Order: sequence, then structure tokens, then C-alpha cells
Amino acid sequence: MLATLKIAGQTQNVDSLVKVLETQKLSAKEQLEIYIKLGNWAAIQDDARRFSFAEKGLELAKREKDKLRMLDFYNLLGYYYLGIGNYDLALKYYNTTLDLAIEIKNTEWEAKAYGNIGVVYSNKGDIKSTIEQYKKAILCLENAGKEDETALWLANIGAQYRLLGEHNLATQYLKKAESLAEKTNDQRALFRVYPALGNLYGAQKELDKAMEYGLKALRLSKELNSKTGMSNAYQTLINTSLDRQQYNEAEKYATECLHLAQEAENKRQILIAWNALSNVYIEQGRYNEAINAANMAWKTDSTNLNVGANAINNIAQSNIYLGNKEKAIEYFNQYTGIMTKINKKNLDDNLMEMETKYETEKKETRIASLEKERKLYSWLGITGAFLAVSLGVLLWQKEKNARKEKQLIAAQSVQDGELNERARLAEDLHDRLGGSLSAVKFELQNAENLQNVGDRLDQCIKEVREITHNLMPRSLRLFGMKGALEDFCTQFPNVHFHFFGKAKRVRERLEFAVYCCANELVTNSLKHSGAENVNVQLVQDEKYVSLTVQDDGRGFDEATVKKGIGLKNIQDRVASYNGKLDISSSPGNGTETVIELRTVS
Repeated sequence: MLATLKIAGQTQNVDSLVKVLETQKLSAKEQLEIYIKLGNWAAIQDDARRFSFAEKGLELAKREKDKLRMLDFYNLLGYYYLGIGNYDLALKYYNTTLDLAIEIKNTEWEAKAYGNIGVVYSNKGDIKSTIEQYKKAILCLENAGKEDETALWLANIGAQYRLLGEHNLATQYLKKAESLAEKTNDQRALFRVYPALGNLYGAQKELDKAMEYGLKALRLSKELNSKTGMSNAYQTLINTSLDRQQYNEAEKYATECLHLAQEAENKRQILIAWNALSNVYIEQGRYNEAINAANMAWKTDSTNLNVGANAINNIAQSNIYLGNKEKAIEYFNQYTGIMTKINKKNLDDNLMEMETKYETEKKETRIASLEKERKLYSWLGITGAFLAVSLGVLLWQKEKNARKEKQLIAAQSVQDGELNERARLAEDLHDRLGGSLSAVKFELQNAENLQNVGDRLDQCIKEVREITHNLMPRSLRLFGMKGALEDFCTQFPNVHFHFFGKAKRVRERLEFAVYCCANELVTNSLKHSGAENVNVQLVQDEKYVSLTVQDDGRGFDEATVKKGIGLKNIQDRVASYNGKLDISSSPGNGTETVIELRTVS
């Protein structure tokens, strides 16, 4: 939308529209139309006046009992609070939009509300909730026979999967969104699709495609006059140019991005632009300028830990190249301190999440226990003749259950400790060891006779990333057993994953146990059995989950083979849930392992 709008056949600027509201006698309907146009213009232009336009419009719509216009203004207020980072108020207005849309049975607005709620969760970093809301938006539109309007939400889902590193799913959703959006000329969807595909292809090192979509994103953002869109497109173009070693192009895009951000007085985009320029200058060997740019990024916002870490790391690296060892050490120490803060924040978030889940489970268990006691006492009252016998049986069963519960608590405590330790170790490997290895690589890169060292470090960094993913895959926490196992199996060309039943989240400890068992069994098959194919099957229903890992390897004699630590770990995990473990194998006939666990107690 342009900064000019047409009313009564005449083109008038925004100030003129405001004057029309103040000086002319207009009907309520005409006033509402102007407030909507002003609010939409202010939203596109990132103009703070959108709040006052939306508030005044909402007040008038309420007086007129115009529920359709109320939806417009609730939506604008949600967008305003989202823009300034007040996610609680943004959710409040978007949820109000949803409730009103459902009340008046407006499917289009209902879908839009679900989608906007998803956008808030996306900004909060809650990827699971984001995807759930986007899928609700798509389902809502499909049920109304409006499949052609789903492109935006398909694009948003694809963008979320890209953040998770699940490139196959991301490509599937984004290409479907692109095809649909180009067919229907849905510019809002294309505005989302082009930069997401650019970033996706960049991550996969398909650099020509990344550049193509980055340029498409920039052109469309300029057509829509969206400064945020232009800044995002520039980021794609900068990163792609760096990967292509086209440093002059990268500098050009970074400089344009900085000028745009400064014009808009957008602190976040200014921070990102200075950081990008610092990266460019390092690649160009302009180390003093890299230090200056990194300092500008740091001064812009020293509270942004992730960008701050990159800035401090760039300063340290530049000082290495300039021979300033003392300064390099000083800034590397700062870098380590920032990474420690990031690790601590991530760990605190994980612990808080686990504590919340624990308290919830404890309350639910207590409620269930009280309900059982109530039913028991009612039964005892009716069957008073058998009271003595029943109490005897109850006490015996209670003592037996107490012993069993102590064993389960002990086993589950070990697993909780292992889960937390794996998460901590994964963070340390990725952020501290991975960062140190990257720094050493930069230090050695200019020495021609040490090029092989750089190659080895590249491999080392890659292995660290793979190890952290296998230790505690993010998809396990976000999407549970099915998503994590599917992601794990796609790492190997000869491991095939199959799922049957209804995917449903269960207790985190149980999901972790299933994932670890599958990981151990697949690893054993690939390393020791000589298998050409491994099939992993997960079956889930309301009460049970069954995991089967079958390979066509050399097999073994169950009577003579010695059980290793890996199998012992699997047995312990299964036993801690009173599950069943069945291993079937013979020489030359491969191995099949079946694990069955109860998901409800």
C-alpha cells in the first residue's frame, strides 16, 4: 500500500485524511473507512500513529456495534503491540479477534487470528506453538473451501521448519506456498516466501538460488515500500555474497541496509547492519574497520547477547590478525563470558520448563489419587462386611506399590539427571568448543602451509554440531518422539522410518527414553551388524507406544553373544517403565528388537 489513498475519487495524503476527519461532517461509516485506511498505512510504514488511529476507530466501531470493523481495529492494535515487542498485549488483542470471529462465524477472520497468534509465538521463539497456530489457520480456510488463501500460512510453516533445520519439510511447504501465491498473485505470501527460500537455499549452499530469491524479496519489498522487508532481504543478500566470496557486493548490500535502518531509526536493524558490515570487513581483511563496525553494533545494543557475541568475537579475531595479542585475549574472555550467559539463560529456561511440567504432573497425579481414594471409600462403605479383608489387601498392595515406586523414582531420577546433563553438554559443545574451534581456524587461516589444519577444523566443527544434535535434538523437545526419530533417521540413507497411529505428546522422560533406545539400536545396527537396510517403526495409540528396529545384518546367536553396555542401558530404560523388550536374532538372519511401553499409568 502506498503512502497515498483515494477517497471520493481524489488522491489525498495522510495529513489531508486526518484533516478531513477533523473538519468535515462524515457519517460513522465514512469515519470508520478513513480510520481503517490510516491504520493500515501507518502499519505498513511502521508509523507510531497507527495506535491512535486504531484506538479511535475501535471506540467508534463499538458505539456503532459494527463487529466487522471491530475486528479490523483489534487486529491493528495487536499488530501495534507486536511491533513494539509487547507480546502479552498482542496476544490479548489477537485472541479477542479470534473470539469475535468465531462468534460471528467469520471464517476468514478466524484464520487470520490463528495466524497472527502464531506470529506472536514465533517472535517469542515458541516454534511448536507457532506451527500449531498456523496449521489451525490452514485447516480453518480449507474447511471453508478457501484453499487458495492458505499460501501465507504454508509459507510461515515452511519458515519455522527452516529455523529447526528440517530443510526437507521447509522446502516442501515453501515451494507449495510459492506456487499457490504466484497463481493467485498473493503478494503478502510472496513477501514471506521469497526471503525464507533465500535463507533456506543459503543454508544448503545453493548460492545461485539463494541470490535469486534474495533479489526477488528485495524487489517485492521495495514495491510494497516495506523497510523491514528490505532489511531482511539485504541480510539474505549479504550472507549469500559472503558465501560466494563476492565481498564488494556484500559490502554494498550491508551499507544499503545500514542506511535504510538509520533512516527508519530502527534500532534492531541498525544493530544487525553494523554486525553484517563487521563480518564483511573481516572477510576483506579490513580489520580496523571490522573492529569499528563491531563496536558500533555493541554500542547500539549491548543487551542483545547473540549479536553481542558475534561483535565481540569479530573484535577478538581482528586483533589476532593485527597482532594485538593482549586485546585479542581480553575480547575472547568477554566472548566466553557472553556465551556463558547465553548457556545459563538456555539452561534456566529448560529447567523452568521442566519444573512447570513436573508440578503439573504432580498435581494431576494427586488429583487422580484423590479420585481413586474417593471411589475406594465409597466401595468400602457399601461392602462393610468385607472391610477387614479389604484393608489388609490394601495395606499389602500399598507397601508393594511403595517399594515399586521407589525403584521407579530412582530410575527416573537417573534419567532426569542424564537428560539435564545431555542438554548442558550439548550447549557447551556447540557454544564453547565450537566457538573456540572457529576462532582457531580464523587465527591459522592466513598460513598457507597450515591449510590442512583449517580443513580439519572444518570437519571438527561439523562433527561437534552433529554430536550436539544427537545428544539433545531440538525436535525432540518441540515435536516429541515422531518428529525427533524422523529427523534422526533421515541422517542415514539406509535407515527408513515408519509411523503408525496417532502422534501425541507423552511424558518427556518417556519420549527421551524411546529416542535413546532407537538411537542406540540404529547405531549398533550400522556399526556392528553389516546391515544394508535398517527399518525403524514407531506405533502409538492411546495407551501404548511400540518401537521396532529391524535390520538385515549378519545377526547373532542369542545364547552365546555377550550383552554390552548399550543393550544394558536399553534394558534399564525399558525396566524403569515396566515395559517389554524382545530381541530376536540368529546368524545370517538379521536382528529385530521390539520395545513396548505404556504411555499412561
